[in-house]
Amino acid sequence: MALIRWIIVFLIFALLASLFGFNGAASGFSEIAKVLLFIFVVLLIISLFFGGRSRSGP
Repeated sequence: MALIRWIIVFLIFALLASLFGFNGAASGFSEIAKVLLFIFVVLLIISLFFGGRSRSGP
């Protein structure tokens, strides 16, 4: 859940920077948010495939 929190934080920073006219900072923050979102989706898919397997216990 921490990764989702960082995505939301960088999206808010990008929105605030775009409102105040800092175009370079806004594009930087949005790129970071896109990368974090991609990482989150990949980790979610991996955990869905491998996390759902139950181990046979004693």
